[in-house]
Amino acid sequence: MAEKYYAGIDVGSHSTEAVIIDDNKQQLSFSIIDTGLDGNAAAENALNLALAKIGINRENLNGIVATGYGRANVTNAGKQVTEITCHATGAHHIFPQAGTVIDMGGQDSKVIHIDENGQLVDFVMNDKCAAGTGRFLEVMAKRLGSDLDQFGNLALLSEQAVPISNTCTVFAESEVVSLLAKNHPRDQIIRGLHQAIVDRIWAQSQTVGIHGAVIMTGGVALNQGVIQLLEDKLKCELLVPPQPQIVGALGAALIAHRNFR
Repeated sequence: MAEKYYAGIDVGSHSTEAVIIDDNKQQLSFSIIDTGLDGNAAAENALNLALAKIGINRENLNGIVATGYGRANVTNAGKQVTEITCHATGAHHIFPQAGTVIDMGGQDSKVIHIDENGQLVDFVMNDKCAAGTGRFLEVMAKRLGSDLDQFGNLALLSEQAVPISNTCTVFAESEVVSLLAKNHPRDQIIRGLHQAIVDRIWAQSQTVGIHGAVIMTGGVALNQGVIQLLEDKLKCELLVPPQPQIVGALGAALIAHRNFR
């Protein structure tokens, strides 16, 4: 009998991820690429890249599920599922003990409460602007002349933070320019920006509450400054997957496995 494979594709505003799993729900490969201007093309490219890594043809896939910001544009998917459900499913698969999922992507942030079976109980989502998201960090890192990969580590160099009153990306950028003009230390400004993000996520978490172990997903989970400051704020350890960006795509692949076996 031919081996069965399943794919999940997460088309985000900033990046697109694809994950391939087998019939035993084992993750075989993944890919992460920039979404660009064409979400469907990004989905195709991400899927082809993930398939090529393990030498599998498209014909070997039993099912494909799309999720994320651009899921409706993915023409090769047999099903589209919301990112909330996919992140809940993926997070539970990696950390079955997790009761809370904090996802911070390029343009939105979510706090999701799941039960012991990984089923959605409640959630809150910020999707009206890029405040407190990966895009916010990207803009601020560029303004402060920092590499985005090192931005979080710079936030931990100072124990003091300059308060940032704006979490709107546009207004916060103007505020940073003003603080620099007043000779506030750069590392204190960077810590203040990270603290502003953490305070915003903490406020979101109060809506649904913190339940059980907390898993952090999304690209911002790679930022050590956000992780450490959020752990301090929540007074708990955050569980971070090895590749936090692909949790939504993994959840989509698991749902494909469930729906198309």
